[in-house]
Amino acid sequence: MSKNLVIVESPTKTKAIEKYLGNDYKVVSSKGHIRDLATSGKFGFGVDLENHFEPNYVPIKGKKKDITALKKDAEKAKMVYLATDPDREGEAISWHLKDALQLKDEEYERVVFNEITEGAVKEAFKHPRKIDDSLVRSQETRRILDRIIGFRLSKLMQSKTGGKSAGRVQSVALKLIVDREREILAFVPEEYWNVIAKFEDFDANLEKYKGKKLEIHNEDEVKDILSKLGEDFKIASVEKKEKTKKGFLPFTTSTLQQACINKFNFNSSKTMRIAQKLYEGVDLGSETLGLITYMRTDSTRLSPVFINDTFKYIEENFGKKYVGVVKKGKKTENVQDAHEAIRPTSIKRTPESVKEYLTKDEYKVYSIIYVRALASLMSDAKTLATTAILDNNGYEFKVTGSILTFDGYLKVYKDFSKTDDVILPDFDKFNGVVSTKNIETEQKFTKPVSRYTEATLIQEMEELGIGRPSTYAKTMETLKMRDYVKIEDKKFVPTEIGIETTDKLQEYFSNIINVEYTANMETDLDLIAEENKDNIKILKDFYNEFEPLVESAFTKMEKAAPKETGETCPNCNSPLVVRKGKFGEFVACSNYPECKYIKKEEKVKTIICKCPKCDGNIVEKKTRRGKIFYGCDKYPKCDIALWDKPTGDICPECGSLLVEKKDEIKCSSCNYEK
Repeated sequence: MSKNLVIVESPTKTKAIEKYLGNDYKVVSSKGHIRDLATSGKFGFGVDLENHFEPNYVPIKGKKKDITALKKDAEKAKMVYLATDPDREGEAISWHLKDALQLKDEEYERVVFNEITEGAVKEAFKHPRKIDDSLVRSQETRRILDRIIGFRLSKLMQSKTGGKSAGRVQSVALKLIVDREREILAFVPEEYWNVIAKFEDFDANLEKYKGKKLEIHNEDEVKDILSKLGEDFKIASVEKKEKTKKGFLPFTTSTLQQACINKFNFNSSKTMRIAQKLYEGVDLGSETLGLITYMRTDSTRLSPVFINDTFKYIEENFGKKYVGVVKKGKKTENVQDAHEAIRPTSIKRTPESVKEYLTKDEYKVYSIIYVRALASLMSDAKTLATTAILDNNGYEFKVTGSILTFDGYLKVYKDFSKTDDVILPDFDKFNGVVSTKNIETEQKFTKPVSRYTEATLIQEMEELGIGRPSTYAKTMETLKMRDYVKIEDKKFVPTEIGIETTDKLQEYFSNIINVEYTANMETDLDLIAEENKDNIKILKDFYNEFEPLVESAFTKMEKAAPKETGETCPNCNSPLVVRKGKFGEFVACSNYPECKYIKKEEKVKTIICKCPKCDGNIVEKKTRRGKIFYGCDKYPKCDIALWDKPTGDICPECGSLLVEKKDEIKCSSCNYEK
């Protein structure tokens, strides 16, 4: 008897979904994308520029067998359900599956679920639909734009500079980093001084003189002020005011990435890998279950069912006064709101209840997602804010602090929320005067804006409308991988080649590689998805403006001279320079092709740790095909070899090396996990 066929993207989802749906369904995986644009045609775009930008799709390398297997399964099936991810990328994958498997409209249905739980999956199958062609066109247009810009500008940069690539979003993100660096370099610091009166229970800062704001520019001014200050400070005023400390909205992709960077020092890629695992399903012993909703979203909306369940949970566990209201986020132009915020699939499934089934890092990410969603529906915290003004011969010192009078959402979120609140004494006990013998001064200089961290760059990109939740992590990794930036003190610093690439792009493409143009393009792509914009017109308008600029740049842009090393060629005494080849940088004679001297570099082995089997060292090695592995430098006497990078620590159970495996530390021989 034939079964219904369900196709999902990830193999990790299949068992759980098949269990939910029962024996009438067979669940298989496409293992992600099955097709992409070919590299044929003009400039290798895989697009027919003369025929309305018609794309030419081909199977991704290694996917022909998968497509054949899926086709066989589809031919046997009663009905094919395309259940790829609930976003534009997922919609496009479903379209490619339908096309590649040659499914007629009556032979398939599209189902979408935001979480992998039995209730959500079964409900989704009650409401099947057909593929949303507008969403597919939007994704296809984005892919074609990225292909055209990436291929043309990358080739230009490679031929004229030391740059390796350029892209629609990548190059704008790099420009933000470079612009910020130049702002920092151009900054001229200004001297200023602080005067601080130190008391037993608090400190007070000098802010005004006879009601006017006071600025102290040098040490002479400080000395003049100190000469006029006495030991006694009159309590001029004490103001107490009840303030509301508002809670946070639930996580979007970008705010989750920012929180995990700041709290756990996880980069955006690591955060998304962990979130993906939590979404696709975790083995809880008796069942495999998705713990969180879909993790690529820019919406802060929560489902009515989750809201009601959480309100009940809060009242039962904390009391009625802790029940809050549904918070509304700031709706921005480029927010999709296609699905919910990132939240736990059940508020009853606390982090502690699933801790034993999670790695340390998975537990951290699940905990912050769970607590953030819970806190977003709890009442605001209340504080009694106190501001005291202390007068000393007309010089007014200010001290502020607060007392938490009702913890509200901080009941659960205090470990994830920073506070600089200062607890102040009761000023009534001083009888109007406080005294000190200790007045300190400190010289300061104004500081420029800070360099971008990964968290602040993602925040900036989101606010400017550059990129999408699904692209932030990839953009960060690309910038680092291309050596356009380096990381210093967790901040992005543009490299020489990053600055050069940005400058060249701005010289020839400033009207395209900029924040406004990129944000407007994102809006146009959104309008295509909403059937309010013609995708072919957008592509034509873009290409007619872009290609002449590229042709001009290829003609006019000067090729960067190779960087000299300071050494001379032993054969002809010409300067040695750094050149780029297929396998990276190398040092060669500048007089090429007349002189073909290439400096041979001694191979330096990267020592990882001591070998546990002999007196040798574990070093990084490469296979003939360039794949990295780790083995003993005493080979062939010692034959130890590992694919995963050793930590240097020894397994306490079997004595083998511990290795880094994805986000975990495991033994290379036994089942031990650190």
